Amino acid sequence: MERGSSKHAPRVDEQMSQEVSGLVQGPGTGGSRVEESRVPEPAGEDQPEATTAPAGELRSGAPKGMSSRDVEERSRLGRFITMTALPGDREVLVANALANAAPDDLVTALRGLPPDTVYQTVSEVWAALGNKNETTRW
Repeated sequence: MERGSSKHAPRVDEQMSQEVSGLVQGPGTGGSRVEESRVPEPAGEDQPEATTAPAGELRSGAPKGMSSRDVEERSRLGRFITMTALPGDREVLVANALANAAPDDLVTALRGLPPDTVYQTVSEVWAALGNKNETTRW
């Protein structure tokens, strides 16, 4: 006696397994964002950007010495400066930000950095732009 699937044809079973493969396998092996249609679109020109604190200040989670808005803005800066640009000087950072389609305000701020200073981390760039980092790290 053969025990196969009696509800679907083999072709339908294969199709159904491909539809859920992203959920089963996860993003590391061709997971849920492998299809272009599943990649989230950025906010429109007249729409606000996504935020982790839509109602304002978070009650917790921001390190000492920084507000949740500071954390979000530093994170925004870090999204457009990749690790390949660090360590780097002003020219390297600006070129990397432009290659990553950074907003004009960030590119303008990076162009205002001193030309001869080499930055090791995004936090150093953030501080050089006149912002505060956390006072205690751990």
